[in-house]
Amino acid sequence: MDTSPDNAPTPPAPPVRQLRLVVAAEDYDAALAFYRDTLGMPEQAAYQGGGGAEVTILDAGRATLEIANAAQVRMIDEVEAGGLPSRKLRVAFEVEDAAAATRAAVDGGAQLVASPRETPWRSLNSRLDGPEGLQLTLFEELD
Repeated sequence: MDTSPDNAPTPPAPPVRQLRLVVAAEDYDAALAFYRDTLGMPEQAAYQGGGGAEVTILDAGRATLEIANAAQVRMIDEVEAGGLPSRKLRVAFEVEDAAAATRAAVDGGAQLVASPRETPWRSLNSRLDGPEGLQLTLFEELD
């Protein structure tokens, strides 16, 4: 184990270093425009291959994987969307201004499921159906 300058042990690197969500987009250009241009996710890299293959990797900031049991999912659905059930996979993006980001997302083609509302955990959350079948939560931390 490595040690830092003060001889304290350096913790080992986590075995998983990055979470990358891959979206198989039927309308690549529209999906890219929505996530890169409308939501403002910076482009990290883009690659092209034979046969028209294209991929763009967008920076989504810090990634986490949230595992919730059925009771928690029902509670979040109630708080965030008035009880409308969420899909099996929902992608949540922390944004600076949830109301403005929600308006921009709707203007960019997302379907509004639930407008921004304050949660008991002090965030402002909205729910949308985004391009390529992804259900989205846009959230702003209020504290």
